[in-house]
Amino acid sequence: MTQLTGQPATDDDVVHLTVPADGGYLGVLRTATAGLAARLQFALDEIEDLRIAVDEACAMLLAIATRDAELECRFSVTEDALTVEVTVPTVRGAALPGESSFAWKVLTALTTSAAAESADGRATISLLTRRSAGY
Repeated sequence: MTQLTGQPATDDDVVHLTVPADGGYLGVLRTATAGLAARLQFALDEIEDLRIAVDEACAMLLAIATRDAELECRFSVTEDALTVEVTVPTVRGAALPGESSFAWKVLTALTTSAAAESADGRATISLLTRRSAGY
């Protein structure tokens, strides 16, 4: 997997959430995203951008998830950044949208950096957002 690097997180700075791979549960992940970003004192517009990016990443993954799959989300909190990794088992032959797709452009516009990997029947999207310097 492509690793997005921020500052190292300790075990206490990592939150794992697993929800059914169903759009009805994305509100849980959006709420967790906003809460953790607020903990880092992100600006309100940064929090909203990150919520939208997480929602978009999840939508991309739900489109290729296996039936009855679970969406695994890992939040890594550092001093000035939040990394969100979302993973789901995928149907055979599934592919994530290309980096030139509109969905991918949304992710990269709303975050500091984004990466994706699909291997061994699983797809992962990683989002890194750094807090702006003027907090």
